Amino acid sequence: MSTLPQDRSNLIPFSSRLREGRALAQDVWSIYNVANLPADCINLGQGYMNFAPPQWVTDAAEQALHTVAPNHYSHPKGRIRLRNAIKSFYSPLFGRELDVESEILVTSGANEGQYSVFTAFLEHGDEVIMFEPFFDQYLPSVTFNGGKPVYVPLHPPSGNIAKPTSNDWTIDIDELRRAITPRAKMIIVNTPHNPVGKVFTRQELEAIAAIAEEFNLLVMSDEVYDCLVFDNKEHVRIANLPGMWDRTVTVGSAGKAFAATGWRVGWLIGPPSIIQPTLAASTRIVFCTNSPLQEAAAAGLEQAKERKFFEEQQAEYDERRGILTEAFDRLGMKYTLPEGSYFILLDISNVNFPDDYPFPPSVLGRGRDFRACWFIALEIGVSSIPVSEFYCEEHANIGEAYGRFAFCKDTDTLRKAAERLQGLKKFLK
Repeated sequence: MSTLPQDRSNLIPFSSRLREGRALAQDVWSIYNVANLPADCINLGQGYMNFAPPQWVTDAAEQALHTVAPNHYSHPKGRIRLRNAIKSFYSPLFGRELDVESEILVTSGANEGQYSVFTAFLEHGDEVIMFEPFFDQYLPSVTFNGGKPVYVPLHPPSGNIAKPTSNDWTIDIDELRRAITPRAKMIIVNTPHNPVGKVFTRQELEAIAAIAEEFNLLVMSDEVYDCLVFDNKEHVRIANLPGMWDRTVTVGSAGKAFAATGWRVGWLIGPPSIIQPTLAASTRIVFCTNSPLQEAAAAGLEQAKERKFFEEQQAEYDERRGILTEAFDRLGMKYTLPEGSYFILLDISNVNFPDDYPFPPSVLGRGRDFRACWFIALEIGVSSIPVSEFYCEEHANIGEAYGRFAFCKDTDTLRKAAERLQGLKKFLK
């Protein structure tokens, strides 16, 4: 008769894929969670809004909940009303009549859509080119599907630029070319960019497109912040460049568009050769996306133009951006002015904190930015996210100079945060 093992806490070994992509490490979001910070700390770290979606969009959600059909399964492709709304809204932006049956896929948030693309196209060992800093969810999504991330850093502004913008974060195209091997399968382009706020220029995208064509790469263009572009910058869709439609899948998000990040409704737009395999993967991962909130997202897209919603929303975010940048200007601190998205990178390299400050173990042993952001959160009462989290270990030192501050909050909250931030003056070197 066999003897039962005394330690029964880990009887069944988990998959080795969890060891890759930092999946088991305590992530930055749990470290800087509101539960770990003072109750009155203002959260400018996580990129979710503290205000409601438009009333006319939530009214559509409520109406859907009181209708029979939207309370049941939707087609895995997405509800036809939403696919038609996506077609009507985006066809002019892509310069082509989109096919709701084969070129549009509704997904359970942008993340699930991206994950399904990786599932559909990556073989074990296929390489995925990622520009750093990168949205942290890319990494485990790639590695869970057998992919190998290959990192190409965006180069920060040189120190002699007094007022850098996100456009001053640059790509070295030769460096990108050197990163490509025979195992390269895909490249991720995120524009407008999280966390830099960079809106990739036409020239930059043309150079990336030429490399994608030369090496036969699938391009995932993450454009969830396409409705938040400032300073008259042009948002160029790489799928619209010559020859790129056939190898590009574009990612969109109702959560970012309508201040409804918890709804988890996104979409993919691309050729049937990409959408159909991705549909097969998505169907097995989630089967379908939340039905009543698809109806609400459809109402949002249907009415956005008539209501001039995105124009008004962009102006409101421009005001929010200005509240934070003015606060940083008053402090005399350098930051990257974002030309897209709702994040500002603040240079926190000159924030001085005591060596013996009581940092928690989760922060010790990480980059200096982890300690600086924790210190700011506890001493100033405003939380942010350390940017080294968005880099591989080899390049993490680039990100250690920055904290990411989100301005997707109401103006009262941002003004209160701006006043608190003035307390940083006494801690600056």
